[in-house]
Amino acid sequence: MLASGSGTNLQALLATPEVRPHIALVVSDNPDAPALARARSHDVAVATVRWADHGGREPFSEALADAVESVGAKGVVLAGFMRILGPGFIDRFHGRILNVHPSLLPAFPGAHAVEHALEHGVKVTGVTVHFVDDKVDNGPIVAQAPVLVRPGDDVQTLHGRIQAEEHRIYPEIVRAFVEGRLEVAERRVVMR
Repeated sequence: MLASGSGTNLQALLATPEVRPHIALVVSDNPDAPALARARSHDVAVATVRWADHGGREPFSEALADAVESVGAKGVVLAGFMRILGPGFIDRFHGRILNVHPSLLPAFPGAHAVEHALEHGVKVTGVTVHFVDDKVDNGPIVAQAPVLVRPGDDVQTLHGRIQAEEHRIYPEIVRAFVEGRLEVAERRVVMR
């Protein structure tokens, strides 16, 4: 698992009995990330790979991949990881990296999806679980769930409802992932 922040999606995954035994390591780019404390409280190993300690995206990504491979992990789940992974990482785990994003992709990719949904005045936004490829928030979509935008919503209220939906859908998809029930061919994902 890769996480940069508070780790609420990580917490939802740690609380899923079918997923928790498969979490071998939580890696963060932030040594003070609350996600690391959440992992420790569940007796999950943690590591920090700091951006500042490496000379750019590719060396950083290679160090991340080395950390993941050091525990024999076969797949990677992003849980609020706020760095763009370089090609070296993506190549090493091609077709085995899951992410959750707070919009109905392809709408509003990137770090400010909730703000952009509000700025554009959409009536429905949501959550997308997708495989990671070499473009930001572009990989094959596994599942989506809508979230209505209510009159008077601000970033905090809308993001709170989106997170609640993330916490519902992501554990289901990660469970299928760790159980080997997701298959990717081209841009199509099949869940058995």
